[in-house]
Amino acid sequence: MRMTTHEKFTGYFGTYTKGESEGIYSFTLDAANRKIIDVKAAASLENPTYLAISDDNRFLYAVGKEGGLGGVAGFNISEFGSLSLINTQLAEGASPCHVSVNKENSMLLSANYHKGSADSYLLDRESGSIETVLSSVVHEGSGPDERQEKAHTHYAGFTPDGKYAAVIDLGIDQLLTYSLDNGQLIEKSILHIAPGSGPRHLVFHPNNKIAYLMTEFSSEVLVLKYQSEDGSFEQLQAISTLPGDFTENNQGSAIHISSDGKFVYAANRGHDSIAIFKVDSESFKLSFIEHTSTEGNWPRDFVLDPNEKFLIATNQNSSNVALYSRDEETGKLTLLQSDVKVPDPVCVKFLNY
Repeated sequence: MRMTTHEKFTGYFGTYTKGESEGIYSFTLDAANRKIIDVKAAASLENPTYLAISDDNRFLYAVGKEGGLGGVAGFNISEFGSLSLINTQLAEGASPCHVSVNKENSMLLSANYHKGSADSYLLDRESGSIETVLSSVVHEGSGPDERQEKAHTHYAGFTPDGKYAAVIDLGIDQLLTYSLDNGQLIEKSILHIAPGSGPRHLVFHPNNKIAYLMTEFSSEVLVLKYQSEDGSFEQLQAISTLPGDFTENNQGSAIHISSDGKFVYAANRGHDSIAIFKVDSESFKLSFIEHTSTEGNWPRDFVLDPNEKFLIATNQNSSNVALYSRDEETGKLTLLQSDVKVPDPVCVKFLNY
């Protein structure tokens, strides 16, 4: 379990700017008083829906757009948490939906839902500047769901060993692994996921040998075995994030794991809940614990605070954020706050402590 002596933690919300939002918002979690305070606009950017923060807290990266151009933006993070733009890398067409940065802050990955592509960028380690696109891959294919008319890349992240890019494509039901040969994305392995399941996001267990994948259409968590030797994945389990009697529209969204590897959390948009699972210490398979309401509409993302005593969930369609305390022994959540206003919130990230 992570432990820090801080009583206040700085975080950021990524948003859609189709309504009142100005871009990226900063906030403070006052852990001592158990509440979110000081929500304010931190950077003006169009649709910064997903964010990534460098390991050393010097830089924040966001997806974004500017008119008919889409791409990624880099910001300096001041010691007080304010943001100042470093530069952008934009190209014709839709903006990406996901961005991640490696531990060395030397490379950035983005996933583009509309283009069905994944890109790697070189980063300047000292200035944080986003340099040229190193490599770009475009997926081909389709799936049985009406939203799977073509490839829709939804996630591009680094494997814990830093050797590969794990890229999830919702449109073709695949988890693809690419080696990173000088930043060049070279296909190494493909895990074919049940047709129509719509894989979306991925999180690794702290042992780096197991991963948990969230599906959007089938609303399941898939337990995967990861082989560092060749970057391949093998499915061990699929477990629903919904009650058996729930028949309305639901779309799975975010997935996260506690740093002790004991609990997995997954968000449901439609059922508007966080599903809580316990991780078996030997098989790493999941057993369902309970659902907790997100006290809003369409929870797009959530995050555990640096001490993992709290969880924050973003409700995109009701423009509110909910704060919970977290029982570290049972994994269960208790609502503390649900009236924190953030316009069209999508992503939420904390600085690293």
